This record gives sequence, C-alpha cells and structure tokens, in this order.
Amino acid sequence: MRIAVAADHAGFPVKGRIIDLVRSLGHEVMDLGTCDTVAVDYPDYGFAVGEAVAGGRCERGILVCGSSIGIAIAANKVRGVRCAPVAEPLSAELSRRHNDANVLALAERLCGWEMLERLVHVFLETPFDGGRHALRTAKLDRYGDLERRKALADVERGLVEGAQTPTELLR
Repeated sequence: MRIAVAADHAGFPVKGRIIDLVRSLGHEVMDLGTCDTVAVDYPDYGFAVGEAVAGGRCERGILVCGSSIGIAIAANKVRGVRCAPVAEPLSAELSRRHNDANVLALAERLCGWEMLERLVHVFLETPFDGGRHALRTAKLDRYGDLERRKALADVERGLVEGAQTPTELLR
C-alpha cells in the first residue's frame, strides 16, 4: 500500500519513526511534512493527507499531532475520508473492521512510542469486515444535501426517524 504520512510540529518528533516503521512493513510512504518543530497549523496537514487518500494517490493515511483530535477533525472535512483518532489498539482495530477508517490520527503527547507503534501495526494489518458495516460506511460517504435535509428535519422534530437497523443486518 501507499501511505500518506504527515504531522504538525507537535507530532514531528515521532513522524520519522512512523515513516521508518511503515516502510519496514513493506509499504511506500508519501511524506507530506512538516519538516521540523517550528509551529505550523495542523489543519493544513490533515487536509493534505485527506486529499491524498480521497483522491486515490494513497490507500491510507497516518497523521500525528499533540492530541490527535484537531488533525483528525481537519482530515474528516475531506469528502471520502474516515479518519479515526485512536489511543489504544481496540479502537484502532474497530476503526478498520467496522468503519473502514482510511486515515489514522495519533497523539504524540498522549501515547508513548510502543503504543504508537502498536497502533500503526493494527491500523495497517486489520481488514474491513464489510457486510452490515459496508452499508453504514456507504451512508457516511454519500452524505449530501438530501441527508442534510433529513438530519435537519430530525433535529426540528426532536427525534431521529428511520434509523432502525433491518433485522437481517443484526445477524
């Protein structure tokens, strides 16, 4: 796989190690920066990795900032990106199995290297389960004007309508 990797200044201290790890696992890397610890705006890196993945230049992406939160929010602004900020292995696994996450956001200030390394392994090695989950991720991907109008109507009603899972999907 080709993996887009980027970090802001807070994530820079581990970005090189993540790139080395990803390469050691047999993947190609597109390094989108940053190149030092000089303060930068994390949204720019989230957007760049998101566009690389959504545009098909890379199959997956990995982002690093101090908390993983802001850079994940930025990446998720790009249509077609499902970026998961995770700090432990089960969430990393479920983000792939159930949500087909295509971008991983990591927190340099909240996780030690051993945990970051484990999260990258899990993210890159875990397949998407498909099935009922594929229907739900497809719903995420097609969110547009029609879905927005429904969501706004649900807010006005004070109740979400039509969200029951068909019984055949509960098996």
